[in-house]
Amino acid sequence: MLELRHDGSTPLVAQITEGIRALIEGHTLKPGSKLPSIRAFAAKHGVSVFTVVEAYDRLVALGLIHSRANAGFFITRSAVLAQDDASPEREKPVFDTAWFLRQIFENRDWPLIPGCGWLPDDWMFADGIRRGLRKLATQELTLSGYGDPMGLLALRQFIAQNLVQELRIQAQSQQVLLTHGSSQGMDLVARALIQPGDTVLIDDPGYPNLMSLLRSHGAQLVGVPRTRTGYDLTALEQLLQQHRPKAFFTQPRLQSPTGSSVSLAQMHQVLQWASQHDFMVVENDIYADMDTSQQLSLASLDQLQRVIYLGNYSKTISPNFRVGFLLAHPQVVEQLVQLKMLSGLTSSEVAEQLMLNVVTDGRWRKHLKHLHERLAKAHDFVAQQLQNLGFELYCEPREGMYLWARHPAIEDSTVMVEAAVQSQILLGAGRLFFVNSQPTGWLRFNVAFGVQPPLWQWLEQWLTQRQLLNPKKLL
Repeated sequence: MLELRHDGSTPLVAQITEGIRALIEGHTLKPGSKLPSIRAFAAKHGVSVFTVVEAYDRLVALGLIHSRANAGFFITRSAVLAQDDASPEREKPVFDTAWFLRQIFENRDWPLIPGCGWLPDDWMFADGIRRGLRKLATQELTLSGYGDPMGLLALRQFIAQNLVQELRIQAQSQQVLLTHGSSQGMDLVARALIQPGDTVLIDDPGYPNLMSLLRSHGAQLVGVPRTRTGYDLTALEQLLQQHRPKAFFTQPRLQSPTGSSVSLAQMHQVLQWASQHDFMVVENDIYADMDTSQQLSLASLDQLQRVIYLGNYSKTISPNFRVGFLLAHPQVVEQLVQLKMLSGLTSSEVAEQLMLNVVTDGRWRKHLKHLHERLAKAHDFVAQQLQNLGFELYCEPREGMYLWARHPAIEDSTVMVEAAVQSQILLGAGRLFFVNSQPTGWLRFNVAFGVQPPLWQWLEQWLTQRQLLNPKKLL
């Protein structure tokens, strides 16, 4: 009834899941019929019990089967009826931001996820976190109440002092607002600045989650083209003349997805235009700790007059802590803290105390230095692999997390992304990062997840099948 290929490139879990799905859609498996037990299926097909458990769990999550206590797994009647009502050909997934979010967070345990936006576990500051937890266990904690709406004072003081030293942003602790990750910070800023119908400028390509967030607040998005060296200033000047933007949300340093950075001269020009055309600049600088040059930021040039600055510790310590921060003019901070309390009261003081323990750990700077070295090596390796396969690189920063690349023979990278999903490989589809979601050959590669040989074996095989492989051999 179901044949598995143990020597195939498709993982066994995916073969079982898709095989049973096909049997359901083809009405070979009828509504209410019972599937073999996990052990029986494993014995019959020569696979591990754990493989069958994972496959059955996925089918349950898809609503195709359900379990009955002490009875086993059965085909769900509603799932079969839904297939009867659908068209004969299964609809392809819609590759939009919602799809990307689901794939990232629901399938983070896939073996290959070069399209994700975080570092692998063994790249994080695990030792520092363990030491921070041990220290936290000895500290007196306030468990009653919700803490300071602005966030833990000691951490805010550390952030202010650190930004003065590292980026020359002159700020006091009362200008620092701690948030539940930088995502909450962007949401607070959007709610403070944007009214339905307002025009907002945004990097194009840029951050898809931010685009969805701004649209949810009723903003009319206008993309500012990125170049290999920053902004297309000619295009930006024309956009400012055509529109009256309320704000410009931008990521000057090691931008996602392109990896490009903006020069100081361009940042000066943007700030001049912000004053001339009366708009705010929201600077997302979450990759600052990955920049060895410590170049100045928009906030350091403007000193928080027209710039709202966002940062976090998710990229270099752990995204699970959800500790972010923003800096702004005192009047803006007062408005933002009120919005923070309305939406979620306060952020976690326990998490903020733990984060303070981690960033004041004596080995924190050594961790960053080691991380810079690993990223540089990963950039070199992934860049070489891509070029050997015939891909074109947008730029080669050798810092940060991303390389933006395309194959000249592939007009829409969604075709490759869809094929990769079938093999439990998550790629960063380029169209997700554009304001108008137009088809594009570009893909975002997280270099930290690009050092795994199976990724390049799959890409080589896929390109070979389509006779698109560059004659060079992989390293």
